[in-house]
Amino acid sequence: MSEYGLPGQDLALRTAIAEAMPQHAGNLGVLIGRIEEAVDEETAAIRTDINFDIKASNVRKSRFLYELTRALRGAGDAPPPVEHRQGLERLRGKLAVNEAAIRAHLNAVNEIATLMQNAIQNAETDGTYSAGEFGYAR
Repeated sequence: MSEYGLPGQDLALRTAIAEAMPQHAGNLGVLIGRIEEAVDEETAAIRTDINFDIKASNVRKSRFLYELTRALRGAGDAPPPVEHRQGLERLRGKLAVNEAAIRAHLNAVNEIATLMQNAIQNAETDGTYSAGEFGYAR
């Protein structure tokens, strides 16, 4: 069992979890900055690194979301101070860019999967016994 209580985790995943744990849990500004850094790194890696570990990155972002939720709940109903509101708005923009990069990546994966599926189907059949040959296809 690993030091985080999750059996079978690889080193990259454990490292992502450890990096996501805030060093200054009470400092919302520091936490927002760390999240921005992680989101920027992920966005750049999705665009450039074919071997990028999306699973570890998702674990890291999930942990940051948990920490951010805890920090914001700790403030009660009061809105965050101005400097944190600006940081949150900046983070929101970076997350929108990150989402666009993830969507583009998923669309590319889907296109490749469709091409591979079509290639496999074309290789498996030569059309001899297709429904079109017997007049059943529309």
